[in-house]
Amino acid sequence: MLDFIYYAPTKVFFGKGKENSVGEIISSYGFKKIMLQYGKGSIKVGGLYDRIMASLKAADIEVVEFGGVEPNPKLNFIRDAVKTAKQEKVELILAVGGGSVIDASKLTAIGAKNDFDVWDLPTGKNKPIGALPVGCILTLAAAGSEMSASAVMTNTEENLKCGFGSDYNRPLFTICNPELTYTVNKYHTACGITDILAHTMERYFFPCDDTPLTDSVAEAVLKSVIDAGRILMKDPENYEARATAMWGSSLSHNGLTGCGRSNALAVHQLEHALSGEFDHIAHGAGLAVLFPAWARFVYKENIPRFAQFARKVWGVNEADDEAAAVLGIEAMEKFFTELSMPLKLREFGIENCPERLANLATFNKTRVINSYVLLNFENIKKIFESCY
Repeated sequence: MLDFIYYAPTKVFFGKGKENSVGEIISSYGFKKIMLQYGKGSIKVGGLYDRIMASLKAADIEVVEFGGVEPNPKLNFIRDAVKTAKQEKVELILAVGGGSVIDASKLTAIGAKNDFDVWDLPTGKNKPIGALPVGCILTLAAAGSEMSASAVMTNTEENLKCGFGSDYNRPLFTICNPELTYTVNKYHTACGITDILAHTMERYFFPCDDTPLTDSVAEAVLKSVIDAGRILMKDPENYEARATAMWGSSLSHNGLTGCGRSNALAVHQLEHALSGEFDHIAHGAGLAVLFPAWARFVYKENIPRFAQFARKVWGVNEADDEAAAVLGIEAMEKFFTELSMPLKLREFGIENCPERLANLATFNKTRVINSYVLLNFENIKKIFESCY
């Protein structure tokens, strides 16, 4: 087990109706003026917006609204939000939505406390010296951004989707009511389940020393979320399954399933290139195509690890390690089909462009991504070719 620091400062308010206390929660920290970020207005359909605004009004909290966050949150939106947050002198950013809204809020919060352009963050040109606090009301179990140190944004001028990791990204608090995810359609529920699994597997599959306890935590998250995913495909308002998926989202990306291990989120880096280039591709759907393709490309470098995954997570009963490893990858792929996730890039209606995608993933051949096999331009190109 590697040395590690585990830091998860986000306070979680989990359960039915917790969003109705958001004003009281924010007021308890002493904040009086906030920016409210959300997507394209879905929160106004089922009454969530009205309940939030009523709670904020009752706590005498002034609200600057800034809706319109798109999937794969866009750099220009974040720049505009930063400008408004500075002008209005808001004290906290409240994100109501899924990973895209939360990521946009995190980056707005950092931008509002620094004097450089937020695109300097993923490019490494500048480092933040502070950030506004961020609060979240989660409406989609998927990205884990509600407790993570990560945030992602898309530069549409360069077709680049890049992540930035920092403890400044850690939300101050998160409100998780599984009932708020009842209205998420089957496709986006499936995308969310896939993303939760991928965040956990990214840490599970990385070349480093054995970590039996952390492995057991990761395997438990994987099995529980797989079970919940199967239930939700048939019963979308099953509270316990929604609760498992929502808590699994948080645990998959708050660092717990990677304690004592390293990770590079290798498959996520490939998917960022994919959905950065083709904005209509949902992140989870891209991961469903790429994770089995990556696994087949690298599994022979650590057959025992993939065999353990097959037996512990999928219940594969096969004595031979290599045969078990292959069956585990097949079981993962079969589960994605149960979720009606795509298995090939052509299903997105996109052209076959492995060189372009590999170029984006390697930042014009200037980086390699750590994995069981180093993912340089040529190897990434092969992975994209294999799943078209």
